[in-house]
Amino acid sequence: MVEKVIATQATLELIEFLKTRYGPSLIFHQSGGCCDNSAANCYLPGELTIGAGDVKLGEIGGCPFYMSTSQYEYWKHTQLIIDVIDGRGGTFSLEGPEGKAFHTRSRIFSDAEWAQLRASGAV
Repeated sequence: MVEKVIATQATLELIEFLKTRYGPSLIFHQSGGCCDNSAANCYLPGELTIGAGDVKLGEIGGCPFYMSTSQYEYWKHTQLIIDVIDGRGGTFSLEGPEGKAFHTRSRIFSDAEWAQLRASGAV
């Protein structure tokens, strides 16, 4: 199965740390810019409304990961790779006080992966 979003080991470790601090239910949303840059942001349930204008790409660290439908149209040919860097994250993202920031990298799906995604109805 081709995954639309994956996480590095450092990301998985930070997610586990955040779960111990804030509880097991966290959600991610890929920001489209503005004051939070274009970054993966981590929230507590209820801090961000997820609705019909959002697409669930998958899960990282057992947490759902969403992106706006309009932004997904530009990114649907890519796999998002969520990493961690030192520095301040998004203004509203839970990892900011830890001196870390979630960082989105990406790569274009191979022809075989794209064909598999299309055949499965995932795009």
